[in-house]
Amino acid sequence: MRETLAASMGPIEFSDLRAHLTRGAVIVVDASLDLLEVGEAVARDDKARVGAWVEGGLLGKPSLETIERWSKQEGPAWVALVVQPFVLLREGLDASAQPSN
Repeated sequence: MRETLAASMGPIEFSDLRAHLTRGAVIVVDASLDLLEVGEAVARDDKARVGAWVEGGLLGKPSLETIERWSKQEGPAWVALVVQPFVLLREGLDASAQPSN
């Protein structure tokens, strides 16, 4: 599963996020979490792990203020991981957020 998820992970621009934001499908992942690990937990419907991250403030929907700030960004500024029907999103393009092969 990890390899399949890694194939759907990569940089994304705000213009590509708009439709997902409109349908409420974007989930922000804190930089302290491994994006692929979160993706696996969401894909497996691991309610305990996902719930703990949400409770801890490590996963959640972006605020209107955050979306407004994002709308002013140019170019790819996030790493996205598609786990249907969600788009998991990490701010920044640091190497630790990129898939490892």
